[in-house]
Amino acid sequence: MLLIKNGYVIDPQNNLEGKMDILIENGKIKEIASVIKQENNTCNIIDAAGYIVSSGLVDVHVHFRDPGFTYKEDIFSGAQAALRGGFTSVVLMANTKPAVDNEETLKYIMEKGRQTSLKVYTCAAVTKGLAGKELVDIKALRQSGAAGFTDDGIPIIDTALLDQAMRLVAECGVPISLHEENPALITNNGINRGKASAHFGIGGSPREAEYSLVARDLEIALKTGVILNIQHISTKEGVALIREAKKRGKNIHAEATPHHFSLTEEAAITYGTLAKMNPPLREEEDRRAIIEGLRDGTIDIIATDHAPHSKEEKERPLTEAPSGIIGLETALPLALTNLVGKEGFSIADIITLMSCNPAKLYGLKAGTLSVGRAADIVIFDATQVRKAGNYVSKSQNSPFTGMDLTGVVKYTIVNGEIVYQDKNN
Repeated sequence: MLLIKNGYVIDPQNNLEGKMDILIENGKIKEIASVIKQENNTCNIIDAAGYIVSSGLVDVHVHFRDPGFTYKEDIFSGAQAALRGGFTSVVLMANTKPAVDNEETLKYIMEKGRQTSLKVYTCAAVTKGLAGKELVDIKALRQSGAAGFTDDGIPIIDTALLDQAMRLVAECGVPISLHEENPALITNNGINRGKASAHFGIGGSPREAEYSLVARDLEIALKTGVILNIQHISTKEGVALIREAKKRGKNIHAEATPHHFSLTEEAAITYGTLAKMNPPLREEEDRRAIIEGLRDGTIDIIATDHAPHSKEEKERPLTEAPSGIIGLETALPLALTNLVGKEGFSIADIITLMSCNPAKLYGLKAGTLSVGRAADIVIFDATQVRKAGNYVSKSQNSPFTGMDLTGVVKYTIVNGEIVYQDKNN
C-alpha cells in the first residue's frame, strides 16, 4: 500500500481541489479524503506537503525513434525521460523505420513498451511507408492495437486519399492526427519565412504552408465526422480556423507545443539548429494567438512533439540539420513558467491541457484521480526553480537548456508504484 499525505490534490475531471490524502492499494486509488490514517506499518508513505498531486501527465505526440533510429532515442530511454517529466502515458508517432504501417512493427513497439514502467501507446501510419500514395489496412491495424493514425512529419497532399482515410478512421472511432505543412510552399523547412529566414539568407517556411492545409482538412473532417487532431499549431490564422471549426463540430481538436507558446523566431536566430523545428517558431502575434487559443479552449491539448536528434546531426549546417527538439523533461516547467507564472492560467488549467484532455482524445483510462482507477499520479513542486538540463533522454537537443524554469517533478507513480523520484533538492 502507498499513502500520499498532505498534498494539494487537483483533479479537474472530478472538480476536486484541496489538501487531501490519497490511499493506493493493489495499484489502484482506494480512497481520497481530507485525512487518511495509516492502516499498518507496512504502508509506504509519501509526505507531499507543499506539493501538487494530480493525475499523471499524458503526451499524445512523442517520437521515441524505435525501431530504426535508436541512436537518437529508444523506447527504454524515452520512457525514462517521460517519467522524469511527470508523464505516465504517451502516444508514439508512426515515422519509425520501418514505419508503423504493418502489424509486425506495431506489435514490436507495443511489446517493448510493456517492458517499461510507462504506459506506451502508438499510432499507426495512414499511408504505406508514409508516402501519401496508398492507405494502410486501417481496420486491421486498429484491431491490432493502434491508438490512432498519423503520417506525422509528412502532410497528406492527396485530398481524395485523405477523405477516404478519414472515413475509415471515423468508423474505428479513434483520432487521426495531421501535420499541416504544404511542402510545395516551403523552400527551407524549420525556419519561419520572415525575420528568421532573412537573417539566415534562406527561403524558410511561410505561414500559408500551415493554414492552407488546416483549412482544407477541417472541412474534410467536418464532412466525415472523424475525430481530428490538428498537430502543433503555429500560426494565428490556423488558430482562428480551428476556433470557427469547433463551433461546427464536436470532434475537432488541436494541440500546441511548449516551444510554440514559449518562443518566437527570435530563438531560431539565437540558437540556430537547436530552435529549428517543423512547423517553425513564428512571430509574437502567433505565440499570443496560441496562448489565447489555449485559454479559451480552441487548443485543448499541450503535447511536446518530443523529437530527439544526435549532437552530430544538430551540428550540421542549418539547412541540413534535422528539425525538432526534445520536450518531455521541460514541458511541465515551461507550462508553469510561461502560462501559470506569466499568463494567469491556473494549475488546474495545465492539468486539464496536459492530462485530462489528452486522455479523453485517445480514450485512455487516465487523466483522473477517481477511486477505483489506476494510480497514475504525478507529484510536483509548482514553485521550485531549477535550470533545465541534465536530461535522461539520449539526446540533448533543446534551446531551453540552462534556462531557469519553475516547476520540478518530485514523484511519478504508475499503477501505484513509484517509478521516478527526484533525488535533488
